[in-house]
Amino acid sequence: MAYPGYGGYGGPMQGMQLQGMPMHGGPMGGPPQAGYPQNGGGYPGTFAAPPQQPVNDPMWGYFTTIAGQDGEIDAEELQRCLTQTGISGTYTPFSLETCRIMIAMLDRDMTGKLGFNEFKELFAALSGWKQNFMMFDQDRSGTVEPHEMTQSISAMGYRISPQALNAVIKRYSKAGRIYFDDYVACAVKLRALTESFRRRDQMQQGAVNFQYDDFILCTMAI
Repeated sequence: MAYPGYGGYGGPMQGMQLQGMPMHGGPMGGPPQAGYPQNGGGYPGTFAAPPQQPVNDPMWGYFTTIAGQDGEIDAEELQRCLTQTGISGTYTPFSLETCRIMIAMLDRDMTGKLGFNEFKELFAALSGWKQNFMMFDQDRSGTVEPHEMTQSISAMGYRISPQALNAVIKRYSKAGRIYFDDYVACAVKLRALTESFRRRDQMQQGAVNFQYDDFILCTMAI
């Protein structure tokens, strides 16, 4: 059987629109898909068409203000860049640790940095995750409750056991609530680990064999 829990996660919820921020990625309004995506996309920010030329892209200004001569940004630079874009809105800005795992999620060449296209891919995912969070944070307190986190993870397309959900919620909650920064950190890890698993599950059976070193690489790098 196909591995349940991969498809549509992190995408924007139907009917929601972030004001003032450019949006990318497809809608995620219908029932979550089971199994793997069919078209090589799989999550928001994986562009089917070539991205805009930077000179015409509103995100280019944010990026170039922070990026060094190498044209890439590290975790500290990403933290400043995301703060300047205002993606956090009224929520607490992202911690340095969350920025590190954001980079790890998309750092395919293992440089510890993001280029512009990777930054755009990250921003698209963040926009979708923020919309998802706002659906449940109706009082705009910057937090959601554990049962709302469960619903949110389900809305992102994951199908994981109650035991796994309970472990995830305990890991990312503070005083019984989940803050936006921790919510994003959770979403990043779910996406990165699921993608890593999917690549190894070539028969789409929901089971893979890991060598110890490979397991450590998959889990400790995020």
